[in-house]
Amino acid sequence: MDYAFKLPVHQSTLSNHVLLGSAPSMSGFKSFALSPTLQKVLDELGYDVPTPIQVASLPLLLDNKDVIGQAKTGSGKTLAYALPIVQQIDLSHREPHALILCPTRELSQQVVRVLRTIARRHPGLAVLPLTGGEAIRGQIESLQRGVHALVGTPGRIRDHLERSTLKLNSLQTVVLDEADRMLDMGFQGDVEKILDALPKKRQTLFFSATFTDQINEMSQRHQINALKVGNERETKETNSIDQYFIESTKTDKIENLKNALSMYCEESAMVFCNFKASVAKVTETLREAGANVGCLHGDLDQFHRDQVLARFRNQSIRILIATDVAGRGIDIEEVDAVINFELPDKPEIYIHRIGRTGRAGHRGIALSIIDPKEQRKLKAIKDITKVPITPMPQKPSVLKPETAITRDAPMRTILISGGRKDKIRPGDVLGALTGKAGGLEGTDIGKIEIHDRLTYVAVRKEVSQRAEKGLNTERIKRKRFRATLILF
Repeated sequence: MDYAFKLPVHQSTLSNHVLLGSAPSMSGFKSFALSPTLQKVLDELGYDVPTPIQVASLPLLLDNKDVIGQAKTGSGKTLAYALPIVQQIDLSHREPHALILCPTRELSQQVVRVLRTIARRHPGLAVLPLTGGEAIRGQIESLQRGVHALVGTPGRIRDHLERSTLKLNSLQTVVLDEADRMLDMGFQGDVEKILDALPKKRQTLFFSATFTDQINEMSQRHQINALKVGNERETKETNSIDQYFIESTKTDKIENLKNALSMYCEESAMVFCNFKASVAKVTETLREAGANVGCLHGDLDQFHRDQVLARFRNQSIRILIATDVAGRGIDIEEVDAVINFELPDKPEIYIHRIGRTGRAGHRGIALSIIDPKEQRKLKAIKDITKVPITPMPQKPSVLKPETAITRDAPMRTILISGGRKDKIRPGDVLGALTGKAGGLEGTDIGKIEIHDRLTYVAVRKEVSQRAEKGLNTERIKRKRFRATLILF
């Protein structure tokens, strides 16, 4: 394993960047300033060679630095932050020293298991999970007995803070695990409230699979001189957009669009048109071909606009056809491909359109289907952007075009007749779905969007009917709200 390791270069609050590195020496974990007790535990567990994220982050974490780390599932990041937490806990003070926030109950339970395993030679070290879907009375009793580390979901942690059943005056470290997933599920409000309630003097750690603008902004608000730990080479290579065009006659544009979608729409794509009539034509044609598609234009009322966007964001709709008027201000984090069915009149609009792909460390695809009259527009775009726009390469597809575009979306959306003004929070919805009535796993649940009077929640299509039934049976905030599975 050959990884580069570099010291950070100070620039600003979140500009320090440490590359993922290899083990400092052949001695593995013994190279780190871990206590003899923890070294013995690691030996007993058979941990010999640190992973890249452990190599890059452990020295910083042990030195009490704030860190924002890029780490996917299975990278070893839980052990990376668990070791310093256990080492720094004062067993004589039975108060919360560390808080780990997780997006789901399942991840919380996994983190609890890691902490308890690492603390096997620290007698009396108490780790408590605080998640939704569990009786809160038992959690309150455990808190009253005293604990050293807490692992929980944002909604339940916030509940305890508001009930004053959780005191965090002695907190030393807070961790946001899978931060991007947590924000994606709609927990930002809860997370912000929790972070604001913590002691100012603390260590704050963010671990995320991607470095999104949203996470960077949160880091700037809640971390001090944070060091960013990630793979610089990967970030540079994938943080780009490949720009292509297809020459086409007007009559062949739809067929070329189908071919492009079959090749480049793995999960999601946005197709931009200049006119409402074009949006309507493309949407109707793709629907007739069996595609999972939604449309967005100026004639839609706010309710239907919100619904289409929520379903597209949460992967219940794979392909979104939109005009620029409707497209401005759309809050969409990342799509596989942006396709210009019609080139815009202004190059600046083209730049705005394609900026919806190639985000958060992903490689993006921007493709324009141009007829002979649009060659002039393409030249103007090239002149301004100074970026090559080349003919689309023929990428072989394992599916026929008519089969590829009919591939269904992985999620379904349930509309709940209550929202922010009904005091519903993401944790309440998550708790209802994973409780006795819903019986779902955290992995069955996707993005949760809470509006003033409505809530959209994505669930895997295989369990969508069970989820709808569970939400209509379970109470949320001690009230019954109507839940409707959106089928069109």
